[in-house]
Amino acid sequence: MQPTFRKIVIFGAGLIGGSFALALRKAGAVGEVVGFGRSQSTLDEAKRLGILDRIGSDVASEVCDADLVLLATPVAQMREIFARIAPHLGAQTLVTDGGSTKCDVVAAARGNLGDKLAQFVPAHPIAGAEKSGASAAMPDLYLGKKVVLAPLPENSRQSVARVRQAWESCGAVVSELTPEEHDGVFAAVSHLPHLLSFALVHDLAQRENKDLLLSFAASGFRDFTRIAASSPEMWRDISLANRDALLQEVKRYADELYVIHQALQNNDAAKLEEIFSLAREVRSTWTQQ
Repeated sequence: MQPTFRKIVIFGAGLIGGSFALALRKAGAVGEVVGFGRSQSTLDEAKRLGILDRIGSDVASEVCDADLVLLATPVAQMREIFARIAPHLGAQTLVTDGGSTKCDVVAAARGNLGDKLAQFVPAHPIAGAEKSGASAAMPDLYLGKKVVLAPLPENSRQSVARVRQAWESCGAVVSELTPEEHDGVFAAVSHLPHLLSFALVHDLAQRENKDLLLSFAASGFRDFTRIAASSPEMWRDISLANRDALLQEVKRYADELYVIHQALQNNDAAKLEEIFSLAREVRSTWTQQ
C-alpha cells in the first residue's frame, strides 16, 4: 500500500521533528525521511535511531520532489531556511513548521518564499517536553495532543487539508487559529509560564544559600519549575519573537502580583482567599475537561 507521504524532508531532527517522523512511520504514512540540521552528531544519532532514512547533502535535490517539508528548528533559524528552499520547492511540495510563534514565522515566509508562499501552511504542535535532541523523540509524542494550524489567505483548502492529514496521522487533534490569535493565546498560557519558571530558578540560583533552599524544595517546586529545564536557545527565540504579546502578559501578571502584595501587606485574608478560591475553581474545572 502506498504511504500517504512518499517523501518528507525535516530540518531539525530533534524532539519535534524526530517525533513527527517516528509517528508517521508508526502510522505507515511515510515512505522516506530525509534530514538536515546544524549538528552532524544529531543527524547521525537520528539516523541511528531510525528517525531518518538519509542525511541530506543537497537541499535543492531533496526538496524538489518532497511531498512535505517540516521546519522543526528554533524560530530564529526559519528565515534562512525559507530562503534556501524557496528556489527549489516542487510545485506539489508543501511546507509546514513546528514553531511556537506564528506571526514572526509568517513574516519570514512572506519575505523569503516569494511565489511559493501559498505552499506554506504554518503549524504549532502543543506537545513539547523539557528534553531535546534526537534521543528525546518518541512516536507517541503527538498522540491526543493539540496541533494548531494558522492558515494563510493564500493557502488552498487542499493544502491545508493535506497538512492537517499529516498531523492527524501522528495522532494529533488539529484546530485552527489566525497567526495573531495564536500568538496572543500562547503568550498567556505557554510563553509566560516558561518565563516565570525560568525567573524563579534564576532568582534562587543567584542567592548565597541556594544549595540550602534547593535541598528543601519538594514536589510543588519541582512541578512549577519543570519547564525551566527546556532549551534556553529555543525559549530565547520564542520570547523575542512574541515580544509584544508577551510584554502585555508580563505586565498583567505583575499587576496581579501587586494585588497579592497589597493583600499580604494589609493582612487582607478575605482578598487572599478570594484570589486562591477562584484560581482553584478554574484550574479544577480545566483539568476535568
